[in-house]
Amino acid sequence: MTRRPSRLARVLSSALATGALLATAACSDDGGDKDGSRAAGVTASPAVAGKRQTTSPAPSPTATLTESGAQTALITEADLEDDWTQVKDTEAENWHDSLLIGTVDVSDFLSAKADAADCQRLMDSLYDDDLLGRPSGANALRGFTQDDSRLLYQVASYDRSDPQDSLNWMAKLPDECDQFTMTDNGEQRTVQVIETSLPDVGDARQGLRVTVQGTTGGEQATLTLDVAAVRVGNDAITVTAGGLDGDEHDSVEQAVKLGTQRLQDVLAGKSPAASPSEIE
Repeated sequence: MTRRPSRLARVLSSALATGALLATAACSDDGGDKDGSRAAGVTASPAVAGKRQTTSPAPSPTATLTESGAQTALITEADLEDDWTQVKDTEAENWHDSLLIGTVDVSDFLSAKADAADCQRLMDSLYDDDLLGRPSGANALRGFTQDDSRLLYQVASYDRSDPQDSLNWMAKLPDECDQFTMTDNGEQRTVQVIETSLPDVGDARQGLRVTVQGTTGGEQATLTLDVAAVRVGNDAITVTAGGLDGDEHDSVEQAVKLGTQRLQDVLAGKSPAASPSEIE
């Protein structure tokens, strides 16, 4: 395996209209939007952003991510719940799941080649561990295992590309690639893609679950991968976790929440806070 509201400024055109406008605003406040919902995807619509935003978001860190900084920003075993065990970096670098290999069947798609190309890109990037494209700057990765599941965590800089473009692409996949087939050496596999929720961290984020049903070692098997990407300025973290054991979404959420904070601390010139399990 390897798998961004502006403040609405109101300018009063005359002093005589001020009192009436304020009175109107006071009445409107009584019936304002109370639901407090947030977009879980990459961007919010301008209308929603202008209506809901009451405070400016904290600016993203602007420091350049160095190789040592990327290493420091990586999560550890102590950041993950359950029984995850860290593996050697050389082992994690070579994780590739054969169930991800195959050619997407174009006939499955109404928009044919365009949608099929996006789905093929998804499967190829999961196999190659470059969901947001090749990093253009510093990058570091770390792998963990738990029974038959694996978790790959990457911190990388995309200062000469735009990770937001990749997040926007990811946001389309649950619609474009909700279900399709791909073939490898005559064997067909069924792939399903759905959107998953992530903690409200970083500047933008996107979560997916990819399920692949096929054959491995002559036996029917289902590979389930939970995938997450979070952008912090021009840097990003990506997490891919799962295996034949299935659901690892809780671990992905934990990694995203604590990992994003670690990256923000590093970019701000701070030492990352101690991991939860290291605090007595």
